[in-house]
Amino acid sequence: MTSPATLQYLSPTSTFRKPNSFNRQFVFNLKLPSNCKLASNNHNCFKSFTANSVVRTEFLNRSNSFWRIRASSSDDAKSVREERFVEFITSERVKVVAMLALSLALCNADRVVMSVAIVPLSLSHGWRQSFAGVVQSSFLWGYLISPIAGGTLVDYYGGKLVMAWGVALWSMTTLLTPWAAEASLWALLAVRMLLGIAEGVALPCMNNMIARWFPPTERSRAVGLAMAGFQLGSAIGLTLSPILMSQGGLFGPFVIFGLSGLLWVLVWVSATSSTPERSRQISIHELRYIQNKGQIHTGVEGKSKTSKGIPPFRRLLSKLPTWSIIVANAMHSWGFFVILSWMPIYFKTIYHVDLRQAAWFSAIPWSMMALTGYFAGVLSDMMIQRGISVTLTRKVMQSVGFFGPGFALIGLTTAPSPSIASAWLTLAVGLKAFSHCGFLVNLQEIAPQYSGVLHGLSNTAGTFAAIIGTVGAGFFVELVGSFKGFLLLTAFMYFSAAVFWNVFSTGQRVNFDDST
Repeated sequence: MTSPATLQYLSPTSTFRKPNSFNRQFVFNLKLPSNCKLASNNHNCFKSFTANSVVRTEFLNRSNSFWRIRASSSDDAKSVREERFVEFITSERVKVVAMLALSLALCNADRVVMSVAIVPLSLSHGWRQSFAGVVQSSFLWGYLISPIAGGTLVDYYGGKLVMAWGVALWSMTTLLTPWAAEASLWALLAVRMLLGIAEGVALPCMNNMIARWFPPTERSRAVGLAMAGFQLGSAIGLTLSPILMSQGGLFGPFVIFGLSGLLWVLVWVSATSSTPERSRQISIHELRYIQNKGQIHTGVEGKSKTSKGIPPFRRLLSKLPTWSIIVANAMHSWGFFVILSWMPIYFKTIYHVDLRQAAWFSAIPWSMMALTGYFAGVLSDMMIQRGISVTLTRKVMQSVGFFGPGFALIGLTTAPSPSIASAWLTLAVGLKAFSHCGFLVNLQEIAPQYSGVLHGLSNTAGTFAAIIGTVGAGFFVELVGSFKGFLLLTAFMYFSAAVFWNVFSTGQRVNFDDST
């Protein structure tokens, strides 16, 4: 570092020339004219440019008419080399996203067990299909309550703490499900509702942790990795549940998955940190890489601030980009829960496939969704790195994620055999994963300081849609007598939501703090 030098003030934009001896960091005294005032003495309150490099500035102290300032150039960021693939997959941030993926896998496995158990439960209790839909939707009653409150807690306390409490609570409710089912129907509905309340914080926590640990150019693939765990949870739950039921009774999988969740909490609390700066395991190189990558692409914004007051709900809901996310999440949830809840019954009813095979046929698509989700994340990051705008990238990803499933569901209605039906279903669910790199990543882009509560708002809308879809599918089949008509309706809704997204979404930050 060179000794302090006095730099001449050049313009009101605080643009000045760096000393020739400047390498990575320097301290200088900036003398301003008597009629010039700085807007603030906070860190990073203005930007200066040396050639095309952004300089981060930090005010140290003021003496008479001089400001003593430390600055570090983005030349330093460029000196941090790009990570190799092996370094990436062994990095601390990938360990964090792997733990997130595992938690989301348990989250989905816990909820889909009922999709398999509902068939023998319906037979033993004499439930009609419409009432079976009510039992399955009880999870969504709780899921409807928690996302907004949970998202606000995530913005306030951070993703690590809220995720730990969420996983602990939903694991306990999973363990209690067998006893509740034996006690009474109302006890079963109450426990399933409590499971929904606990799981409502999972996705806002995931988004919060990824925003803290990953620079903007890696967030899509990070979301892809985390959501791959979410989809594999469906595959694991649908595939293992019949096996565990045959070996340990009807409620065997509830006990296994519940205990696994409690074990996850112990590892999460002891082995992860809420931010890279607080991690004891992270290397200096990786910390600099995350910080510098974030500075290059977000300017002086760096980290998004944590909201401490009441979120501006009215202003959030007054912007069309917010509604584009809400509509996308609603359609995503409608399709997701309809397929998740009804596909085992669909295969059993339409193709007369037994429960074990139905679970297997239904699990294949979720495994494909995990793979395509990560591929979509890598592709999305590559598009942005190569200069394609964030807005266009999000619209392309979301279009594939909605138009693709819509056409595939139409194909599913024409399938003459369970194998072909499974192929169409796999295509629909696989393409659906592209939407994770659309609306799900877009939350952090348009409102980094309110991403938790915005996620909660959109999840609430999604839960409403999921309840209507899950319950409505049962009544639709009873009234119309066909699953195929409901699938065609869902395809039309996919197309409509895709058009709405492409018209009103944006990849730019939206000003929600200005009341005008």
